[in-house]
Amino acid sequence: MSDNGTPSRIRITVLGSGTSVGVPTIGCDCAVCRSADPRDQRLRPSIAIRYARRCVLVDTTPDFRTQALRARLERLDAIVYTHEHADHIMGLDDVRPFNFRQRGPIPVYGPEAAIEAIRRSFGYIFENHHPQSSIPKLETRPVDSAFEVYGLWFEPIPLRHGRGLVYGYRFGNAAYLTDHSEIPEESLARLEGLEVLFLDALRHKPHPTHSTVERSRGYVERLRPKRAFFTHICHDLGHARTEELLPPHIRLAYDGLEIEVPFP
Repeated sequence: MSDNGTPSRIRITVLGSGTSVGVPTIGCDCAVCRSADPRDQRLRPSIAIRYARRCVLVDTTPDFRTQALRARLERLDAIVYTHEHADHIMGLDDVRPFNFRQRGPIPVYGPEAAIEAIRRSFGYIFENHHPQSSIPKLETRPVDSAFEVYGLWFEPIPLRHGRGLVYGYRFGNAAYLTDHSEIPEESLARLEGLEVLFLDALRHKPHPTHSTVERSRGYVERLRPKRAFFTHICHDLGHARTEELLPPHIRLAYDGLEIEVPFP
């Protein structure tokens, strides 16, 4: 905190840096899946953003319980969703302990399609009755423009995910873009002047719904953030070998990585 009581830093924790099936991948015996390097063990993609004693989560993966325990998350003040795919929403039920501790509902933000899918997939949370078992307490808030979460503004950044449309988010001098095959021109214009930029970089080989290492390097060269981190990484990329081929200002994200940026 600064002398006037406002937060001075944002701490970003990478909870998961893997693709939708994680690394190691079930049934696979490749070199990366057998790697002893802990940076090659990747849970599904998510980050926690902590500032001013608040914690905002981007996506709730099926690995969320493990991620929260490993990162020692003590509270959860809001959830921001990028889109509705299973690897980004299916850990939602595991937010219940935060409801118990905080004695109140958690606001949930995201594109309207994601909010609708969450309400369908977790209908028991939103039904108008009171079951004997506990359920998450949430307040859904569809967004299509910038919104404030406890003093930090989040700007949705539209991205192409194959034929679909998803959101990345800019918050202050940082941006987190996962699950994109293309960044539209109008979105690139919103990503200038960044301290830290996270980008999807699934592998080297082209993929219909995800960016490649080479394409994401091109985005970094154009946008020129101070630091860039590639995420949503599959088992085609070994951490150490891939970083040897990247310039110093571009690194692979890994589970447990923590980065600080100035509060805007």
